[in-house]
Amino acid sequence: MKELVEVLVKALVDNPNAVQVTEVMGNNVIIVEVKVDKSDMGKVIGKHGQTASAIRTLLSATSAKLKKRAVLEILE
Repeated sequence: MKELVEVLVKALVDNPNAVQVTEVMGNNVIIVEVKVDKSDMGKVIGKHGQTASAIRTLLSATSAKLKKRAVLEILE
């Protein structure tokens, strides 16, 4: 999960070196936290949250195979 989000977010931003992705595993939940540079925050979220929603959809599809739930958190 972490690698998938990391590749997607690094492709979107202008400063890929500032991207930090951490993964917290729970019993039935995987929390993926993403930190990006302040100037790249809008690119990760997208207009009306469409880009973030698309990333969440991909996470949900891949986590369904593992019979878990994935949550994407974009941190400032």
